[in-house]
Amino acid sequence: MEVLLVSPPPLSKDELPELDKQAPEAILMDISGQLLARGWMLATAESCTGGLIAAACTDLAGSSQWFERGFVTYSNAAKTEMLGVPAQLIEQHGAVSEPVARAMAEGALAHAHAQVAVAVTGVAGPTGGSADKPVGMVWFGWRVNGRTTSERQLFAGNRAQVRAAALRHGLQRLAQLLRA
Repeated sequence: MEVLLVSPPPLSKDELPELDKQAPEAILMDISGQLLARGWMLATAESCTGGLIAAACTDLAGSSQWFERGFVTYSNAAKTEMLGVPAQLIEQHGAVSEPVARAMAEGALAHAHAQVAVAVTGVAGPTGGSADKPVGMVWFGWRVNGRTTSERQLFAGNRAQVRAAALRHGLQRLAQLLRA
């Protein structure tokens, strides 16, 4: 396997995608209102974001009314042990893949007292990327209203920018799915 050592230059504030300009707090206010209105709880399953989504949720006062728990499953073993992601699924597709993101979201709900989940797995960089899975590639999984949705994004920037973009995108799409 060829490993690309890519260290993209930092982006200026004007070059950041529109998504990165929206504050996570505003998105979370929308999410919390939707969850509270339904009496639902949220669980997170995070790899490349390392708990950033859970931390953003719990930064809001009163989040215990709608945030149930977060799983930081950085290693493949953690994904298997904590979320029940089959090891053979990781071996077959890799940790950064659609099937694993979906299994993480489903596993978060199976191991929590929640009705909604968001999962994130990706390559934040600056190392670890490959031709098939470059730095900045992130797979998301959401489980909302009994349905699993997944999506791949490719974010530009350094490690912090990729993680921040993944945080924002994961939350923004969750808000959209809750409104659908």
